[in-house]
Amino acid sequence: MDTVRESVIDWIALSLVAGLGSRGIAQLIGRFSTPHEIFLAAGSGLESSGLRKNVSAALAEPAPLREKAEVLLGQLAGCGATAVCPDDDEYPQHLKEIADPPAVLYVQGQIQLLGSLCLAMVGSRAATAYGKRCSYSLAQGLASAGVTVVSGLALGIDSEAHRGALSVESGTTIGVLGCGIDVVYPKQNSALYSEIREKGLLVSEYPPGVKPDGFRFPARNRIISGLSRGVVVVEAARKSGSLITAEMALDEGRDVFAVPGQIDSFKSNGAHWLLQQGAKLVQSAQDILVEIGTGQTHYLETEASGVAAADCVDPESRTLLELLDVYPSSRDALIASSGLGSAKVTELLLLLELDGLIEMLPGDEIRRIV
Repeated sequence: MDTVRESVIDWIALSLVAGLGSRGIAQLIGRFSTPHEIFLAAGSGLESSGLRKNVSAALAEPAPLREKAEVLLGQLAGCGATAVCPDDDEYPQHLKEIADPPAVLYVQGQIQLLGSLCLAMVGSRAATAYGKRCSYSLAQGLASAGVTVVSGLALGIDSEAHRGALSVESGTTIGVLGCGIDVVYPKQNSALYSEIREKGLLVSEYPPGVKPDGFRFPARNRIISGLSRGVVVVEAARKSGSLITAEMALDEGRDVFAVPGQIDSFKSNGAHWLLQQGAKLVQSAQDILVEIGTGQTHYLETEASGVAAADCVDPESRTLLELLDVYPSSRDALIASSGLGSAKVTELLLLLELDGLIEMLPGDEIRRIV
């Protein structure tokens, strides 16, 4: 067996020790440098340093763990995935700098994205139309500037962030899972999961087959922030996983951005609290790009193309656009103020919606997007 493969097997074996955890592994690595040295020390009577007896016993007899690691490598190869360990060149330096970096990253897709400029986007699963729209457009702008958008493949804000990034030609995104790399969760995102696997990168610290138990997601969040230069909170309640991710980013010295929402919406309480604590306010992707010092020109070109799209509509459609704002107004009010008939307004609104310039809302209300 070659040295590189032995190292990978030892890292996986170490990660499989029940009750040790990533923080315990980090402490042992700080003392012994490599998993191999940890196993050698344990076999010759390692002082436990507070380790539980079952943990010490497992470390002292690593053969069963190594056998399981061999099986896991075979499973990974079978599903087109691989394992990345801290010894590997592909393991992200940003992630090594957190307090408890994963001993193993199971990855599938474009592995080179681990070394790209990454920015995390997080927020509510039960997102509003406003939050989804912000997430999608911000991710579009970031991806257009060559930034890899990182999120957790959850419903709501996460999903829209991934979709926004993938909507850009050559746009890139990383989905960090709270389950095994081969487990699709939530099921509603199976198509998005497949698209990220093909065009982006799926990442998990959990071996294949591990179920999406609730306690795994807070641990998943540290990887989202750890991979990233900064974290953008689009829409989140005061007590939420998104705020945990943002606080982790602050602890790690990363940039934290927040998108303001309605002052009476509890779903924006978390973002507003972050702004009160000094998070950077975001109104467009340009605000983020300027802060991190890259890609401003690319985004300005994208933004300008949206304005150009609005300029290309016919005069009657432009009349409607000029009467609309980002805040919703009713169809009846639009008919009255435009002087156009009901049938004509309905026809023009359909065309504007197909062009992506307006959004039709419940209650027969309309708002302008561009």
